[in-house]
Amino acid sequence: MNEIDPQALFRFSVLGPLISRRRLPRGELQKILRELAAREYVIPGTDRRSLGEKTIEGWYYRYRARGLDGLIPKVRADRGQSKLSAAIQTAILAAKRENPRRSIRQIQRLLEVAGSVARGTLSRSSIHRLLQQHGLSRIAGSASLPEEKRSFVAACAGEIWYSDVMHGPRVPIGGRLGKSYLVSLFDDASRLVAHGAFCRGETALDIEGVLKQALLKRGVPVKLVVDNGAAYVAHTLQGICARLGIVLVHCRAYSPESKGKLERWHRTCRDQFLSEVDERQILSLDDLNARLWAWLEQVYHRSPHDGLDGQTPLARYQQDLPQIRSLGPLAAKLDALFLHRVRRLVRKDGTVSYQGGRFEVPFELAGKTVRLLVDPQAETVVGVEDDAGESIGQATPLDALANRDRRRRKPDPLPVVPVKHPSAGPNLVELVYDQYYGRQGD
Repeated sequence: MNEIDPQALFRFSVLGPLISRRRLPRGELQKILRELAAREYVIPGTDRRSLGEKTIEGWYYRYRARGLDGLIPKVRADRGQSKLSAAIQTAILAAKRENPRRSIRQIQRLLEVAGSVARGTLSRSSIHRLLQQHGLSRIAGSASLPEEKRSFVAACAGEIWYSDVMHGPRVPIGGRLGKSYLVSLFDDASRLVAHGAFCRGETALDIEGVLKQALLKRGVPVKLVVDNGAAYVAHTLQGICARLGIVLVHCRAYSPESKGKLERWHRTCRDQFLSEVDERQILSLDDLNARLWAWLEQVYHRSPHDGLDGQTPLARYQQDLPQIRSLGPLAAKLDALFLHRVRRLVRKDGTVSYQGGRFEVPFELAGKTVRLLVDPQAETVVGVEDDAGESIGQATPLDALANRDRRRRKPDPLPVVPVKHPSAGPNLVELVYDQYYGRQGD
């Protein structure tokens, strides 16, 4: 004897109060159906605990017509078959085969942006069934990063930013392929990328450049959470944060979960941006960054985020705009806040050296040790200050050729003041001089 289907057996148990009666008085069926629907059940194959009146009623009539066989779940004749048009099926399969790491959401967005389907008309379940039918439903490629385990969330946008560096692709730099690094500033509450850029390195200078742009675009965070890498413990970054009133917090070593949201952003960037980049179009870091910024503003910031209950990062950020600290008066001084200060000895010719270049400072400083104000991005010296932070002159690039014809400034001659020595004895020459010219008694 064949084993009874477990689903049919469960349904039969639910219908017990109905099928045990030979005859139901008028109105009794609906009364019992309501009572059965109000109960909780342990339903095989699902976590649900309730059943609808219509569902139970359908089982009842099928049982009356065919017995237990009527309670066996029907296998859909079109199971595993897609109802999408042939053209849409071809486009979906081509998108997946072209890039196996594309997720269902990426394929859906790709077809919408390309105009192949109207926005909102192509369901994710339809794409999944089609890919499953062709054995393409799993994302191919490297294993994903560890899942975020941290449940903490900032109260509002601008309260906590994270910063970290992700290794990027090799791009043409200076005529040959070189490694790039993505430096990101990420807002905890809104999941918005305050600013991000692919850089040639992962130094403090690269991080400071990205931070400066983030401040101009998204205001001043209360806290900046970073790791313990050399770039993030640099005194220059600490000084910038102190002057802006930003609390710089360093994570515990070997604890990536403390920046789980940022790690998730890195994964999204790899899966949805880098996987779509056409390397033939990337001729420089500028090309790569231009595409990153377009994708951030048009796609990532405007896409519903699961961690925000379907809200987009941009909408969540804008919701807290009144509470976000703006630069205010500091905006005009921002360039000065990011200047570096380095000590140098002024040569006898009134010059100092920095990054292989020579700069002229006020000649009066020759032989003294001074503190140079340096624009690290432009690799140039812009001024000189004393230990109290007061400006004591400007600095200009040395132009040795122009100095050849430049008029030198000469020191003013000192006035000649006759010096008398009262304690000295008589001088023969002075005595006869005074007598000869009649100066005695003057």
